[in-house]
Amino acid sequence: MNTLLHVCCGPCSVYPVEKLRLEGFDITGYFFNPNIHPFREFKKRLDTLVSYADEINLPLIVENKYGLVDFVRKAAFNEKRKCTICYLTRLEETARKASAKGFKSFSTTLLYSKYQNHNLLIKTCELLGKKYNVEFLYRDFREGWKQGIEKSIDMKMYRQPYCGCIYSEQERYDKSLKYNNIY
Repeated sequence: MNTLLHVCCGPCSVYPVEKLRLEGFDITGYFFNPNIHPFREFKKRLDTLVSYADEINLPLIVENKYGLVDFVRKAAFNEKRKCTICYLTRLEETARKASAKGFKSFSTTLLYSKYQNHNLLIKTCELLGKKYNVEFLYRDFREGWKQGIEKSIDMKMYRQPYCGCIYSEQERYDKSLKYNNIY
């Protein structure tokens, strides 16, 4: 079955791509991440993914347009819903693209991270699958969390220190947020 896999970055794609290929899926990666801040971080993640995809012969569809302005406009003054907005923005475009390009299913490497809201991701993808008439391929990729990390380190991949958006960057480095529950 041909599947469009939304990919947030190279390291998070290692385990999901391997697992789906072992199951016999024909995977195409899709990089659409307008949430990533700053631009240099966006480029590092994209360059790492492109290099990895070349190495493992993973076809890629890449949205090069840096869409931070649109993402921030959606998330500003909605910080408590920032992840919901982020998931919907990226995964709706993935489901729409999968449907338009004739893929049988879609999924996301966001399901690999134990830091993401797994249940919200599933619910969002199921709704979008119905909306765009394309199957949501669910796998709990978190089972390969350690394996994927070790392999990406062995491959000397650039590994990002935070999820991606301006808010997650602040949460990662601004220790005062840990106690103030701003978001």
